[in-house]
Order: sequence, then C-alpha cells, then structure tokens
Amino acid sequence: MATIEAVGHAPAALGECPVWSEREQALYWADIDGRAIHRLDPSTGDTTSRSLPGRPGSFVLTTDPNRLLVACEHELVVFNWATGETSSWLQLEEADTGNRLNDGRCDPVGRYVVGSMFADTSAGQWTGALYRIESNGEATTMRSNIGVTNGLAFDSERQRMYFADTPTDCVLAFDYDLDTGRATNERLFLDYSELPGKPDGACIDADGCYWSASVYGWAVTRVTPEGVVDRRIELPVQKPSMPAFGGPDLSTLFVTTIGAGGTVPSEPGRDGFQPGELLALDIGVQGRPDPLFPWIDP
Repeated sequence: MATIEAVGHAPAALGECPVWSEREQALYWADIDGRAIHRLDPSTGDTTSRSLPGRPGSFVLTTDPNRLLVACEHELVVFNWATGETSSWLQLEEADTGNRLNDGRCDPVGRYVVGSMFADTSAGQWTGALYRIESNGEATTMRSNIGVTNGLAFDSERQRMYFADTPTDCVLAFDYDLDTGRATNERLFLDYSELPGKPDGACIDADGCYWSASVYGWAVTRVTPEGVVDRRIELPVQKPSMPAFGGPDLSTLFVTTIGAGGTVPSEPGRDGFQPGELLALDIGVQGRPDPLFPWIDP
C-alpha cells in the first residue's frame, strides 16, 4: 500500500516534468499552461516559482548550476534560475504553426531528447517530431508525424530508449546507441489499449522497470523490462502526467498532475486531493539519478 501526500504549493494548471536535483536535494517541475517552473525543497517544504515567457513543455538541468535548458514553445531557451532571465538558444520549429514542444529528458550521456505536438489535442493533428540535441547545439530529427510526444525514458544498462505517442495507446522500445544517440529496432513494449488511461510521462527505477503516468486512468503503472505490468498504484486524481524519483536516496516517487489546464477539464479529485497537485509517494522502490546536460558557454 503506497502512502500518498500532496506537496509543494497551489495546484498547477498543467503540471509536468518533475526533475530531481541531486546537488541541491530539491525537485523542479513545470506548469505548462501556467507558464512557470517551480522548485520544492522537501527538507523545509518551501516552494519557489519563476515565470517564463511561454509554455515550458519540459526542461533539463545542466552542468552549470545556474542554468536550466527549457523547451519553451518552439525553441530551447536558457533559463537562469537565480535571476529569472531567459535567452534563446536553439530554434527547433517555426513559430505560429500550432505546435509546441512537450516531453523531453537527457539520455544517459547528457543529450537532450525532446519532442513536439500540436497544442490543441482535440484537433487530431500529427505534426509533432522528436529531436536529439547535442551540447554544441546540433539538432537531429529522430522521428516525425507524432501526435503527442510522451513517455521518454532511457535504460543505460540495457541501452534502451522508450517513447510513447499518447494517441496511439502504445509505448515503444528502441535499441539506443550511447555513442551516437541513434535509436533502432523499434518494437512494441506495452499495449495500453487494455489498461485504464493513456501513456503520458515516464521514468525508470533502479531495477530497470518503466513507470508510466496513466493519464485519465487515475494511476501510475510499472512495467518490467520484459514488458509485463507488475504493479499499478491508484491515485486520487484522474490525470497524472509524469513520475520522477527523488529524495535523499531516490526512494520518493513524485508525480505531477493536470489541473484546470489542457484540452479536457479534469474530474474532481478524491479524498481531499485536488487536480494539479504535486504528489509524493512512498512505494519502497528506488530510482536512478537524471543525467545533466553538459552546458558549454558560447
């Protein structure tokens, strides 16, 4: 039985992308529709927030403690947490296409893999793409014709990449070459059509199991490396969006959730919980640390 509590400050409109900072012992997460990034110090319970000029679909921590690299609207921007200042770094797509950047994370050697989506998910557009970003700013398109980029996670031990295009109800697995960043041998890892909800954000635990936020399904779901669902934790909110391990020994599972944002309103929460709250779960499982993007000053 998992212990669940709400942490952080007021509920997010569209909570996403929890990232644990080992050097700070703090959790960062985004509110996409709220155009903000938040930081929680679990030792004190204090939350600080910074506004952004656009919607942050995802972000990664960098080797420079003062800089985050944020996928904001159609470009990557450098965000100085101390000052709140942003500066453009790399444009990935044209502005005003209806697309925005969404799920993304560092691969095991620090490349930023990030994808896009058509912002109005009710329109049924497949205009998204998946990009791999090197530290020198070189961008490679890995995949195109995507509905909603989600479910990115990397297993360095098995040299594997996971990816989900949410409308397809499928989580895919790829062989991932750590030297080149090439993803090959695409195959079905998990068919979500038999599970409640749809595949959203994800992370990997210390045993190589894949934890998927079952958006619309009131749960997070764990899948073994062999593709077998072996654990499902019911949550008090309908739309969990992404899990991440954190805490001093990486044994707390933080889960962001969707509140008033997005295309379809969330159902009311249960047992006093509110949609959009950041949840902290004690589940008796440890995670893996997130790699840092190797920042190089221009």
